Amino acid sequence: MNHATLAPTDPCSNALTGAPQTDDVLIVGGGPAGLALACALADAGFKATVFERQSAASLADPAPDGRDIALTHRAIGIFRALGLWDHLHPEQIAPIRAADVHNGQSPRFLHFDAQSSGHDALGTLVPNHELRRAAYIGATARPGVRILSGVDVSLVRNRTAGADQAEVQLSDGRRFQAPLLVAADSRFSNARRQLGIGANSRDFGRTVIVCRMQHERPHDGVAHECFRYGGTLALLPMNDNQVSAVLTVRADLAAELLALDPAAFAAHVEQEAEQRLGRMTLLGQRHAYPLVGVYAHHFAAPRVALIGDTAVGMHPVTAHGYNFGLYGVEVLTRQLQQARRRGQDIGTLSVLQAFESEHRRTTLPIYLGTNAIVGLFTDDRAPARLLRSAVLRVAEHLPPLKAVITRQLTGVPRPA
Repeated sequence: MNHATLAPTDPCSNALTGAPQTDDVLIVGGGPAGLALACALADAGFKATVFERQSAASLADPAPDGRDIALTHRAIGIFRALGLWDHLHPEQIAPIRAADVHNGQSPRFLHFDAQSSGHDALGTLVPNHELRRAAYIGATARPGVRILSGVDVSLVRNRTAGADQAEVQLSDGRRFQAPLLVAADSRFSNARRQLGIGANSRDFGRTVIVCRMQHERPHDGVAHECFRYGGTLALLPMNDNQVSAVLTVRADLAAELLALDPAAFAAHVEQEAEQRLGRMTLLGQRHAYPLVGVYAHHFAAPRVALIGDTAVGMHPVTAHGYNFGLYGVEVLTRQLQQARRRGQDIGTLSVLQAFESEHRRTTLPIYLGTNAIVGLFTDDRAPARLLRSAVLRVAEHLPPLKAVITRQLTGVPRPA
C-alpha cells in the first residue's frame, strides 16, 4: 500500500490547500465498496470525494490477491445498475450452479441448487481485483466523483467547530468538509475508531490461504465446502477447469502450508478434497489473510455512515462480504435521495438511522448465523461431530429450510 501524499502532478488532484473543501459526501477508503458508493452517489446527483492510500496506478490496475467473490443475484443487480458489470472481463466470470457441504469423513453431504431461487445459478464468481478495477473505471468516469489517491488520512471527525459538517484532514494539512462522512476503510478501520464507534470483533485464530488451482476432472459448476477435522476447504468453480481454493487452518499451521513446494501443496489440497476433482496443480501465488470477523456497534452516527467491511466483516464461508457492501451502497444512497427530496440535511442522525436499521436487519442474522455455523463445524470434539452430522441430516430432509438458506445465499427474496 502506497503511503505517499498526493503529488501535485497527480491528475486526480484538484483540491486546494488552505480553506476546507466542501462536497456532499466524503468517503474514506477507495476499495470496491467505497468506489461503488461514489458511483451510486454521483448517479443520484451528489458530489463525493474518495480518499485512498493506494496510488492511482494500483487502483487502475489492481494486482490479483487470490480472492474470488461469490456475488448474489441482488449484488449483481446493483453492480449492473451502476454500469460496472460491463467493465468486467467476461472470461473471468463463472457461475456457481450448485453447492455441496461436506462434513468430516462422512459420505453424506448437504446439497443446494438454484431451483428454489428461480435462477439457473446460486451466484456468480468474480475475482476481487476485477471488481476493484471495474469500480475504479466507473468512478473515474463520473464528473461528480473526485478520487484523491496516494494520500494519508490523519484525522476524521463528525463535528467541526463553527460548522455543522464532518471533516477529513490529510497528513499534508489539507482539510475537506461535507454534510456526511462515510467510512469504508476495511474491517480494521482507523476511521471507525477515530469516530468513536466500536465493533464486536471475533478473531477465529485461523488463517485463510487462497489460491487458484487447475484440476483433472470437470467441476460442473459445483462449489464444495468441506468441513474437515482441523480445518476447512472450499473449492469454488471458475472457468477453464480451475477452482478458487480457500483453505482455513489454525494460524500456527499456516506457515507450514505456505512453505510447501507447489507439488506438495497441490497434493495436500487433493487429499483434503478426497480427490473429487482428480489431480490438481497450483496456479500462481498463494495468499494468506488473518481471519477476523467484525460487526460495528453502529452503522450510523451524526454525519457518519459505515459501509463495506468497516460495517460488517464476514467469515468467508458464506461469501457474503462484498455482497453486504453493495447492499449498503444501495440502501444508503436510497435514504440520502429520499432525504434530499424532503429537503432534509443528509447528515442528520434521523436520516442515517433509517439506513442503519434496514442494513442491520439484512446483515445481523446472517453474521450471527455464519459465526454459529463456523463455531460448530470447526469444533472437532466428539459431541460436536455428532451434532454436525445431525444438523446436515436434518437440513437435507427439510426442503423448506434448504429453500430459506438458498435464498440467503443467492440474495433472492422470498416469493410473494
